[in-house]
Amino acid sequence: MSLNYIKNFYEGCVKPPTVIGQFHTLFFGSVRMFFLGVLGFAVYGNEALHFSCDPDKREINLFCYNQFRPITPQVFWALQLVIVLVPGAIFHLYAACKSINQECILQKPVYTVIYILSVLLRISLEVIAFWLQIHLFGFQVKPLYLCDAGSFGGKFTIIKCMVPEHFEKTIFLIAMYTFTVITVVLCVAEIFEIIFRRLCFLIRQ
Repeated sequence: MSLNYIKNFYEGCVKPPTVIGQFHTLFFGSVRMFFLGVLGFAVYGNEALHFSCDPDKREINLFCYNQFRPITPQVFWALQLVIVLVPGAIFHLYAACKSINQECILQKPVYTVIYILSVLLRISLEVIAFWLQIHLFGFQVKPLYLCDAGSFGGKFTIIKCMVPEHFEKTIFLIAMYTFTVITVVLCVAEIFEIIFRRLCFLIRQ
């Protein structure tokens, strides 16, 4: 159902003027969202419930979990996907209002520049999200988290907490990093393809 919706939405929009751009749209819209929506929920869905500390008290578990996860990875990646989609969505909306097709994007310098700027903005947002992901989650989820509970008011200052399914989360982190790198590489390749096809169009004239 969701893949058909994405396919219908994609076909109704102005398609990217390059083969790489069309592949990126399908890759971004189907594989990445499916991976996050289905596998992300399976890995991170019940993390807060299984996050336990010593002493194992509900209020301590919640306090330390909020310290361990200022923002949950699922929310972060969902925001990343939505924000990265914005430049392309704005361009496609503009193209639809102006009745701009694929040929116009490659043939008219103004549209070519606007499209390239939207791709560059997409790259910038992906790079920022990549840096934030490193800052928030790192590259590895350790099985043991030392919680600073001094401000909690209890007799314990440092509390040991067990992180559930840490190995699966590490694999998922690496996969999300890989997806970000792939999308950035595709965006860069798309810019080169646009420039190449633009030059070929000028030479034919």
